[in-house]
Amino acid sequence: MLSPIRRVAVLGAGVMGSGIAAHCANAGIPVLLLDIVPPDAKPGAPKAVRDKFAAGGLAKLAKAKPPAFMHPRNAALVTVGNFDDDLAAAGACDLIVEAIVERLDVKQQLFAKLEQVADGSSGPSPIIASNTSGLRISDMLAGRSEWFRQHFVVTHFFNPPRYMKLLELVAGPETRPEVCKRVEDFGRELLGKGIVWAKDTPNFIGNRIGLHSMMTTIHLMLERGLAPEDVDAITGAPMGHPRSATFRTADVVGLDTVGHVAANCYKTLVDDEDRATFAAPAYITKMIENSQLGDKTGGGFYKKVGSDIQTLDPATGAYRPKGGDKAIASACKSIASVEDVRARVAKLVADEGTAGKFAWTVLSRSLAYAARRIPEITDSVEAVDDAMKWGYAWELGPFETWDALGFAKTYDRMKADGLALPAWVDKMRAANATAFYAGDRIWDPSRGDLVARQLDPREATWEVMRRGGAPVLANKGAECWDLGDGVLGLTFKTKMNSIDDNVIKMLHEGVERAEQDFRALVIWNQGEHFCVGADLFSLAGAIGRKEWDGIRTMVRGYQGATQRMKYAQVPVVAAPWYATIGGGLEICLGATAVQAYTETVAGLVEVGVGLIPGGAGTLNLLWRALEGVPQGTDVDTYAFVTQVFKNIALAERAWSAEDAKARGFFRQGDGVSFDRARQLHEACRRAIGLAEAGHHPPVPRAYKLPGESGIATLQMLVNTLVAGKYATPHDATIAMKLARVLCGGTSGSTHAVTEDEILELECEAFLSLCGEPLSQARMQYFLMNQKPLRN
Repeated sequence: MLSPIRRVAVLGAGVMGSGIAAHCANAGIPVLLLDIVPPDAKPGAPKAVRDKFAAGGLAKLAKAKPPAFMHPRNAALVTVGNFDDDLAAAGACDLIVEAIVERLDVKQQLFAKLEQVADGSSGPSPIIASNTSGLRISDMLAGRSEWFRQHFVVTHFFNPPRYMKLLELVAGPETRPEVCKRVEDFGRELLGKGIVWAKDTPNFIGNRIGLHSMMTTIHLMLERGLAPEDVDAITGAPMGHPRSATFRTADVVGLDTVGHVAANCYKTLVDDEDRATFAAPAYITKMIENSQLGDKTGGGFYKKVGSDIQTLDPATGAYRPKGGDKAIASACKSIASVEDVRARVAKLVADEGTAGKFAWTVLSRSLAYAARRIPEITDSVEAVDDAMKWGYAWELGPFETWDALGFAKTYDRMKADGLALPAWVDKMRAANATAFYAGDRIWDPSRGDLVARQLDPREATWEVMRRGGAPVLANKGAECWDLGDGVLGLTFKTKMNSIDDNVIKMLHEGVERAEQDFRALVIWNQGEHFCVGADLFSLAGAIGRKEWDGIRTMVRGYQGATQRMKYAQVPVVAAPWYATIGGGLEICLGATAVQAYTETVAGLVEVGVGLIPGGAGTLNLLWRALEGVPQGTDVDTYAFVTQVFKNIALAERAWSAEDAKARGFFRQGDGVSFDRARQLHEACRRAIGLAEAGHHPPVPRAYKLPGESGIATLQMLVNTLVAGKYATPHDATIAMKLARVLCGGTSGSTHAVTEDEILELECEAFLSLCGEPLSQARMQYFLMNQKPLRN
């Protein structure tokens, strides 16, 4: 068994180095973060002064947007130091990641010093890694020992390391196989990264292919006389790329960064047939000179002026009101609405207007270039696709896109356009191949045939895991499928996975069926978000029709569903990710356990639409806070009630799974999946583990609550917020109805309040708010504008 990586040193506390350190800490790994001693530090200066640069890097992490730490407390795992005093301590770590300035001479000097303290002579051999994206391994290791060369690897993280899945690894000619395996396991298993092995070529895979696509687009815009907003309309969602598309992405990344990577490509890729593509147009060079770098300088291709967004005119260098070609915008809006990305990209290329012609030119040149880079940058078609999906957030990689357009048809059209394609693609066409991917097989350029894909069974999708040709249970809003191993999977089919009557019905039926024929139930949804809460459109319609009895039945039905999950005879595991708000979080609160994706945004945010939780959310969030109180403890529950009150009344959100644990939305023992692709597998394993450990449903508990005195105290808090104009009078109305529920009504302090009593109070408060005109206005405004109204 290979020795695991348990302690990491990061050399360089800049943006990338500190980001790598933060993500290691997110994974629970102690990190030593070092940087140089400030040049102005006087001899004999205190250690804090000598550690100033590293400490500054750590301090910036606390303010980073988006946050680098999944919770601020993770910063406690990062220790700072400096190269002069603490390099020996770095040598004692399992992995040392160099992330200093991209200068060969500076890296060589640091490696020479590091070799004196990290040679494996005093213990297990550490792995030496560089986060370089442009320097050759042979150049960086000039003069280093055989041991150093054998334990060296490139670990190229993408920025920001917490959020970007791609980790490109590059081995040197002498790197030991066990070193490669240890680093790969570390990246995949602990950090949740998608691993792509690249060859030692400039900018590896992701930036080589991604930047070529971006620069092709930038040059073509000028050739075709289009505007940045036209190009972004085409190269965003319609092309299966992020909504930030080309120029908005450049603004986010920083034009200086784009320019630096492009310049490095142009400088080093002297034999690249498309080298000229990497040369930045004159207007971009001028933008960099003028510090028009994007978001970091307040303006790049786009600039916010007051409440308006202006666009740079490349021809004049001046900003103008954002506009663009209406025909392009209209066509792209229609194409972007196609849900299936393969059909969407095919529709874009088939468009006979300006958008389709521009898209074909960009895509065909990009696909051909990617094909010509094999075997230069990698031997694998899938490595290229994975790099672009994980590093650039493309929905399809280049070869997956080619398949979506039709392999033979696209090949023939490229040839007709005079595009150069490599011999291995010509052989594919001659062999009458129909696609690069064929189920669990993929085209191997070196063999000239389809070979078995190296698939991780833990990454099996919902479609692969489900058994049988039909669901076990189904209605218009949800389905239950047999996932094997005695696990029943329940999934929603509603828009945005919202909760309607059909979903509520399926929750009841799913639990009942799981208890009869299975040993566990997993709630797993597909789409962009886990669950955005109740079907507000249907609720608003019922309110408009004054169907109060129907609304009461719906509320009591949803309360009953989450309580049914909570007291099920089999374990129920919810697998939330991204938006898990309102009713979505109520599902998690009712589950036996949660297996959350790291990037889960959770909260009971119903106040934004003029309501309070209506699916036992108030009950289960409060009971969750109190469940650790030992029986018989004479505890004042007011502090617990107050915190739960604030979380709901202020619509507090957790911005990660770890944050959700800290806020009490999830339990401390709930699972967190660092790789979304493995979350379904891990949720099923958690459910099976609970079943095999001997699951027994909990026994309902009752608690004495603050009652009338608690309501009065919370009223003073609310009055203060209103007086300070931090809350509106209607906010106060909602808050006090919430306070009454959480305090157990006016008599909550006189006896142990049962769950049924809280549920009835919650239902009554929910119904009364449905009848409030100001709450109705909030609902209507949100439905029309997708943002809350403060009235």
